[in-house]
Amino acid sequence: MSSSPTENSFTIESVKALVKDYPDFPKDGILFKDIFPIFQNHRALDCLLNHMADEAITFSKKLNGSKIDAVVGLDARGFLFGPTLALKLEAKFVPIRKRGKLPGILVSASYEKEYGVDIVEIQADSINQGDNVLIVDDLLATGGTCRAAEDLIKKLGANVVLNQFVIELCELNGRDILEAPIHSVIKY
Repeated sequence: MSSSPTENSFTIESVKALVKDYPDFPKDGILFKDIFPIFQNHRALDCLLNHMADEAITFSKKLNGSKIDAVVGLDARGFLFGPTLALKLEAKFVPIRKRGKLPGILVSASYEKEYGVDIVEIQADSINQGDNVLIVDDLLATGGTCRAAEDLIKKLGANVVLNQFVIELCELNGRDILEAPIHSVIKY
């Protein structure tokens, strides 16, 4: 018999227990946090998504009666959470992708990575001026990708009101470079 939590007993702590560590992946010195076991248990995933949506709703109530207009998911694991959060928040979902992956008129931003510069893009007509935007991704590490996403959204005249992550690696201090408030479900 499995030792996993029973049908209605999932908490964020039991969701956290499903995250697996893989040392030295994808390269030496990295401790990879694998979130995919959460997706293998629909009750755990439901608990996680409901928690994230509840936090976003609670936060949006502080926006002077405004609501979150768009949920932006960061390429690629932000796409796993963004559409469901958008549905729960009655908002649209918008992807931010790595360069060369989106058609149409695009707005770009670059950010520094360990071994160079990377570029992310958003479709120019996907977010309206003045929209309140929630950015979601699986992991906050150094914050570079999310910071570039904040810059893209500002270029479109919208407001980043919340950055939301499943996991935050606190020792990497990624939150220090982000401008909008941050909600991380699980912190290491």
